[in-house]
Amino acid sequence: MTLSRRGVLAAGGAMGALVATAGPGTASAAGRGSGAARPRVRTGFDRLAADGYGLLAGQKVGIVTNPTGITSDVGHIVDVMHPDDRVDLTAVFGPEHGFRGTAQAGGSEGRYDDPATGLPVYDTYLKSGQPLADIFTASGVDTVVFDIQDAGARFYTYIWTLYDCMEAAALAGKRFVVLDRPNPVTGRAALGPVLDPAFGTFVGRREISQAHGMTVAELALLFDGEFLTARPLELDVVKMSGWRRSDFFDETGLPWVPPSPNMPTPETALVYPGTCLFEGTNLSEGRGTTRPFELLGAEGVDHRWAAAANAQELPGVAFREAYFAPTFSKFQGRTVGGVQVHVQDREVFDPVRTGIALLVTAKRSWSGFAWRADNWIDKLTGNTRVRTMIDAGADTDEVVGAWSADLAAFRAKRKKYLLYR
Repeated sequence: MTLSRRGVLAAGGAMGALVATAGPGTASAAGRGSGAARPRVRTGFDRLAADGYGLLAGQKVGIVTNPTGITSDVGHIVDVMHPDDRVDLTAVFGPEHGFRGTAQAGGSEGRYDDPATGLPVYDTYLKSGQPLADIFTASGVDTVVFDIQDAGARFYTYIWTLYDCMEAAALAGKRFVVLDRPNPVTGRAALGPVLDPAFGTFVGRREISQAHGMTVAELALLFDGEFLTARPLELDVVKMSGWRRSDFFDETGLPWVPPSPNMPTPETALVYPGTCLFEGTNLSEGRGTTRPFELLGAEGVDHRWAAAANAQELPGVAFREAYFAPTFSKFQGRTVGGVQVHVQDREVFDPVRTGIALLVTAKRSWSGFAWRADNWIDKLTGNTRVRTMIDAGADTDEVVGAWSADLAAFRAKRKKYLLYR
């Protein structure tokens, strides 16, 4: 059962009916009538497996995945699929951090044979275009499947692995299937600046907002419909059932596996779209602590930063004066001062606005504040405006207001690719 160009397996029946195009609220979660008991969320993989892998019948299959590719009872999907005669799984493709997740940030596992299954594992990290298409061709697969848990931020690299693999699949003439998983920080809203394509990198290939508010299947549809139009791609996505846009991850009933070493909990994902901006500064973003992206600081920072941040009266969040000694990354083994971000009401918390407010107040309250020499902040925000406006003394409202028109345009574009209510 296949459908070319934005095929969608909708919720309903064993696998569901096919609909040709996703529009605003086109396909809502099944069984969500008024007063109905809340069903457990089933991922795209769970629904694919329940259908006996019918969508993959007669195909040699390769899968792009990592430790987050799990079933609802925490078995890894590769370990589940490999011995099953109903699917011909012949290759695995590993992203940043690797298929089994043994590599730190900025690393991968290389090419090897998986000890558990004997399957060849190919490295996709930092590969794109024809070189990645050549890997798909050499693997001998007919269909490339993608199943990785995203974190909801533009600079989280797995969505650009998705983008690059879709482009490479089109170049290699391979079918592409995306198995959907929840956006852990809800799919309610797109937030933050929209990438200027002049700043495209692996932490932001194309023009989406900093917090995109989409699932990986919805992003695949958007990528296919807006950006990857030069070559036709046979694309199918398998929806979740039981997920709604207002769901935080702990409301899904699904197990959490850290999608990368510094994303240990769903609470990390909640703040990450804003506080990851500190990667572009000389302050620690909390790597090397048990609270990455919640703890921020540097040598010489004191109580004045927390006081200044709290004076911003940001909705749903408070800041505690904090001291910590990272075990790796910036300030390894040295005690630094800073803040801990405490989200008190996640329903009104805006991570991107919070990240901007923290940059503004850090610069004003600590004389040692500096951007990274390579202006990495411009890659993370997707433009020069955030850096230059803060340097010019702009306040939080002025910086946030500068992207309002671009964000409104992206929100309008995004609507037609949303699969869930």
